[in-house]
This record gives sequence, C-alpha cells and structure tokens, in this order.
Amino acid sequence: MSSLEARQRQAQRVVSFIYVGIPLIFLALVLWVSAASDEGPAKWAAAPVPVAVLAAGWRWRAKSRYRPVRWPRAGFLLGGVAALLTAFDAKVLGADGLTAWALPITVAGAIVGTGFGRYGFRVLMMPAIPELADSEYELSFRMRGLTRLRMSIGAEQVTLHEQMVLQTLDGESTVREKSYPLTALTGVYAVTLSGSERLKYPVAMKLAPASSPGPALILQAQGEDWVLPQNEAPAIAEILERRVATARTL
Repeated sequence: MSSLEARQRQAQRVVSFIYVGIPLIFLALVLWVSAASDEGPAKWAAAPVPVAVLAAGWRWRAKSRYRPVRWPRAGFLLGGVAALLTAFDAKVLGADGLTAWALPITVAGAIVGTGFGRYGFRVLMMPAIPELADSEYELSFRMRGLTRLRMSIGAEQVTLHEQMVLQTLDGESTVREKSYPLTALTGVYAVTLSGSERLKYPVAMKLAPASSPGPALILQAQGEDWVLPQNEAPAIAEILERRVATARTL
C-alpha cells in the first residue's frame, strides 16, 4: 500500500465517523434515553430527529468527503448539534440529571467533532506530497504568517481565498476569492524568501501575506503574479504542475 493510499484510507475512516458515526451515536443515545423514560408511547417521538440528522450527514458526506477543508466545520456542527439535541431530548423526557450538563455536553461535542475533523485534515494533507495531485481531493494550503489567505487546488482550477471578519453588529464574515483555470497557469515556482522582500498582490486584501524567511510559491496566471509564503512550497509546486499537466490533456 502506498503512502497516499494509507492516508486516504485513514482520512476516510475519520470522515465516515464525522458524518455518519456521530449521528449514529446521537441516535443510540436518544433511543437509550427514550427507553429509560416513563412517558409511554410518546417517549419515542424524538427518534425521528437523529434519523433525520443521520440522513443529512450521509448526504453531506457525499458532497464533502473529498473536500478536507470542510471536515473540521462539519465535525463542529454535527458534534455540537448531536450533543445539544441529546440533552434537550433528555430534558423533555424527564432525565434532569443529564440536562444539568447540557451546555458542557454541547461544548464538548463541538470540540470533539472539530478535533476529529482537524485530525482527518492533517492525516491527509500533512506533510504535503506530490502524489496528492493524483487524488480526487480538493487540496487546501494555508499561507505562512498572520494572514487569512489559503489556496485550494481542484481538478480544474486553483483558487485563492481570503476570509475576512467584518466589523458588523451581526459579526458576519465573508470570503473573497480569486480563481484561475489550471490551464491558464503560466508559471509555478518554488523559491526561498530572505524576509526583506516587499510583496505586492494583484488584488487588494484585508490581511495580505508578508515576506518572511523561508520557502514560498510563485504563481503566475493571466498576467498576474502571486508570491505566497508557504513552508511546503516545493511539494505544492509539483502538485500544481501535475494537475496542470492533467488538465491540459483533458
């Protein structure tokens, strides 16, 4: 078994736990609490809720299983929701001892779910290897330094995302993106920055990457140049070159 195959197998086990395993645990807990209740036939009224969460998780898994950047958020949502609704069902069915811990249980569920999502991401993505280019995954790499910029490499395009937290009353956030077809890339180079360079970017960013000593990726497309500080730049450059070559043969 190759290193990539081992990574994918382990990552998909984590993905299955997040999207299917957590809802199954939720279902088992609700059935256990319901069985212990004295509410008569009405005690089973909560059972359809975890079944619906399980169905939603199964469908969500189909859409997100090859997008590692989504796994931590999915773990946060499913873990938190499952824990919260379990505590709520326990309260409705009279299990007051469990409901006293509703908030800690919800927080713990969200933390555990997020942890599994991040673990799955690390298993697949770290360290970056050129063989990832031959997989079905949308690869995501965070830029070095105090920046919100990350790069996603899909089968047909490369996208630079900057997540900005807007200072609004609702605390909203938005994502600014710049995408290029892989076939439009004219240059991909791994370089080493001294840290004294002054980096300029083709679009305005709220928090652009600053020059810092270490590896960096130069990305050229449609007459625009990006200098992206990234510790795994050599491997990422090879991944991009492989996917560009594949896209041009299609």
